[in-house]
Amino acid sequence: MAVASFYFYAELNDFLPRYKRQVRICHSFGERASIKDMIESLGVPHPEVDCIKVNDKCVDFSYIVQDGDTINVYPISATAITTPAISVRPKPLSIIRFVIDIHLGKLATSLRLLGFDTLYRNDYEDEELAAISHKQLRILLTRDKGLLMRSLVTYGYYVRSTNPQQQIIEVLRRFDLFKLVSPFQRCLRCNGLLETVAKESIIDQLPESVQLQNHEFHRCQDCAQIYWQGTHYERLQQFIHGVLDSGKGEEFSHERHLN
Repeated sequence: MAVASFYFYAELNDFLPRYKRQVRICHSFGERASIKDMIESLGVPHPEVDCIKVNDKCVDFSYIVQDGDTINVYPISATAITTPAISVRPKPLSIIRFVIDIHLGKLATSLRLLGFDTLYRNDYEDEELAAISHKQLRILLTRDKGLLMRSLVTYGYYVRSTNPQQQIIEVLRRFDLFKLVSPFQRCLRCNGLLETVAKESIIDQLPESVQLQNHEFHRCQDCAQIYWQGTHYERLQQFIHGVLDSGKGEEFSHERHLN
């Protein structure tokens, strides 16, 4: 029986049993296997990995693990401590778009509110989610690590927090999106883009109180949902300001760390 030793850095330990975290793992194997398959057999999804070093040399996911190999596996956040000659992370996307699994509906709404193109349905099957992510070059956000391990998935992230308000901040930090926030651009219901619409053209669709108190309206180009600054608007503004303030705090913490 061959043996290879693995060490997983930083947040990759989130996927490991407690007794295997932050320790050197001795992994026995009998069959020939790629390092990608072996990493995932230990519980770590491939989209979470940025760099792999075997015996201090960088390799890609196709490397075949050998008896006696010493393997270090780094997440994207660990680029400050290693400069890989080979990165297994895919090329950055020119346009950031998401597709989200059924467990993250509130996160989908928050991303749409902040202006990000986000596909979500509560009846997506795992196979469909993986296919959409692959074909449309969308980042798959999920709480199902098995879904991230599907071979079709290139861009993906396992959302750690179970708190919806923390989830949106976590995702914006992970993909460095705070500067791209553009609120009230998308329909919260279907993800379509909003357009300004004249009050006169939709007045028959508005409650009488709304007709009297509001003068600016937007309509979804896809589903025709109408939006105005109702009683919930101030609450949404507070939410957005709270998210953006978290981003400022993140920038400050990075500056302190670098200095």
